[in-house]
Amino acid sequence: MIKARIVVTLKTGVLDPQGKAIEAALKSFGIQDVGSVRQGKVFDVEIKGDDPAQAENTLKTACEKLLANTVVEDYSIEIA
Repeated sequence: MIKARIVVTLKTGVLDPQGKAIEAALKSFGIQDVGSVRQGKVFDVEIKGDDPAQAENTLKTACEKLLANTVVEDYSIEIA
């Protein structure tokens, strides 16, 4: 098994209302040192097999088809 982590984040310049809401909530809890917050998603995935290159190709396909909206989101894949 190959373990991987996929991180999906909004592209630079895309408005992040959820991040703004989190930022405001943190400040309302007295955490004033927060400058800004951008939210994202993390997926920890196990891929059958032992070929990291094949696993990365499989994960890229998963990101392009389902895990990330590539119009407004970027993703990165880290093979462990």
